[in-house]
Amino acid sequence: MHALVFHEFGSADVLRHEQVPDPVPGPQQALVRMRAVGLNFADVYRRKGNYHLAGTPPWILGYEGAGEVVSAPEGSGLRAGQRVGFADSPFANAELCAVDVDRLIPLPDAIPFETAAGSLLQGLTAQYLCRDSYAARAGDWAVVHAAAGGVGLLLVQMLRHLGARVAGIASTEAKRQAVRDLGADAVLPTEGWAQAVKSLTGGRGADVVYDSVGTTLRDSLDAARIGGTVVFYGMAAGDPAPVDPRLLMDRSLRLVGGDLWNVLTTAQERRTRAAELFGWIGSGAVALRVSRAYALREGAQAHRDLEGRQVIGKIVLLP
Repeated sequence: MHALVFHEFGSADVLRHEQVPDPVPGPQQALVRMRAVGLNFADVYRRKGNYHLAGTPPWILGYEGAGEVVSAPEGSGLRAGQRVGFADSPFANAELCAVDVDRLIPLPDAIPFETAAGSLLQGLTAQYLCRDSYAARAGDWAVVHAAAGGVGLLLVQMLRHLGARVAGIASTEAKRQAVRDLGADAVLPTEGWAQAVKSLTGGRGADVVYDSVGTTLRDSLDAARIGGTVVFYGMAAGDPAPVDPRLLMDRSLRLVGGDLWNVLTTAQERRTRAAELFGWIGSGAVALRVSRAYALREGAQAHRDLEGRQVIGKIVLLP
């Protein structure tokens, strides 16, 4: 089979579309013919060596994808030809992938491969952020950092669907327009946003601030109301400064961490959450914006475009 591989850490130039041996599924794994793969910043970090990678080169990136079952263990409930997706299994940047059966999510007929591959990881992240980390309610004011990013675009829509008022923050006018197009109640630049949130809320502050930037954490805490919540789930711009716990005490603030891998703990959990996500997509409440679909052999250029941070929406690779 062909796969997008790299033999050493570095820039996107290290990526190669090469012939590699077909994967051999283990006892509790299905073999999946990949039809679409989601590209995420985690793939960039792994390519650069920022994240630990097991094994020896050549390494294959990709943790999110969709395709058709080629073979599956007896008793798994999966059948050859069945359409499936996954959000948390490695080596997806290939024509074939061996996936643990409990990580596979059957796809409804109405969900195309590209939609599944582009929405599962970031969609399930956005879902737990507004369901588990903070249960968004009608009338809440929610602030979303990086609102034009992959998670941000989905989170804005989910919060709106749940009845919350949303203030999205984005760095360029093109990105801010993309957030406006989703119906955000306010769209703010990355400068002066905290004071703008106070003005929007009549000086009260936001009920919840979703922060994936990292360096903005202190401002996020300042922008939350007394008794409000800040959900910290990423460090795209670097590590946050340490937070004095007395600040939380003085204003009765809640600082909540979030990680999808602590949520997707069983096959049933994955499938139940994915069913709600696909239901939202099927009803039109949530729409995936695919920025561009690249052939897998064009993976190096896809990485360059993602790293350039001018992409609005999801990049999908097609094996």
